[in-house]
Amino acid sequence: MAWAGAGAAGERTPITIYTAIETEQIAWIDAGLRRALPEVEPLWIRGSTGVITDRLLAEAERPQADIVFGLAASSLVILKQAGLLAAYEPPGAAQLRAFFRDPTPPYAWTGMDAYLGAICFNSGRAAAAGLLPPQLWRELLTPGLKGQVAMPNPNLSGTGFLLVAGWLQSMGEAAGWAYMDALDRNVSAYLPSGSAPCHAAARGEVIAGLSFDMRAATEKANGAPVDVIVPVDGVGWEQEAIAILRTTPHPDLARRVVDWAASREANEIYARSFAVVAYPDVSSPLSIYPPHAEARMIRNDRAWEAANRARILREWTRRYGAKARPG
Repeated sequence: MAWAGAGAAGERTPITIYTAIETEQIAWIDAGLRRALPEVEPLWIRGSTGVITDRLLAEAERPQADIVFGLAASSLVILKQAGLLAAYEPPGAAQLRAFFRDPTPPYAWTGMDAYLGAICFNSGRAAAAGLLPPQLWRELLTPGLKGQVAMPNPNLSGTGFLLVAGWLQSMGEAAGWAYMDALDRNVSAYLPSGSAPCHAAARGEVIAGLSFDMRAATEKANGAPVDVIVPVDGVGWEQEAIAILRTTPHPDLARRVVDWAASREANEIYARSFAVVAYPDVSSPLSIYPPHAEARMIRNDRAWEAANRARILREWTRRYGAKARPG
């Protein structure tokens, strides 16, 4: 999806930005970026995490983007290993929380916000079926939820991949695949975005929609009959990050965009959508956001995720791809 902000380009220099952020966030970020850098004309190309990652890899010989803004850090590790990213550390990066900084020299990407796995649980439908809200992942395996669980497709959705990678890391690979085999018996469909399962639960199409924390909180704040559940046995998570393509013809402008993206001003915009952001002490989670969600984030191994992404997705597709809905 191409997205153009308001206003004529005039003397602005077009900068092509590939992104996986939610559509409603683009308008807020675009407006802030234009205010801060009136010389830049942002040209946004949006897709789900898997689609944008695969597109960048497919364009490796002839990159079309200047900047990646809001893509999973695990994807940026893959792009960095492929030699597609420019080495650049914005001055503001030193002020950010440590796990939002690229840990492997040369520094190439900077985190923006983090999102974590959550369950949108339709409390009304569950009560009618005599089901209690799950507090542990294994409680989604109850026979009462057969056909009543929706999950994102990890080939297309960063949320889907963080859920799968989280189970494999926290449970161990053998137990993680065994868990997903059992869960598959209750899954009605694997949907093409991280938000879609939560929307489905909010509409009552399923009882449990596996999604991400802030989508669940937003649905509840908007009046949907869902509980926001972050299982106590730990959840996978991901962070969105920004980086510069090595081949950009506008390196100076691209660096200025990244400088702004690491600023407190930009993080205050991210905090409209995310409870966990890179800049310390910048947070404004909704009042119904689970108070201990951040403490339940597992210890993610980004290098392991990047190295094993293709293998994990092949195995996932072999086992469960028959229920995947197209994007």
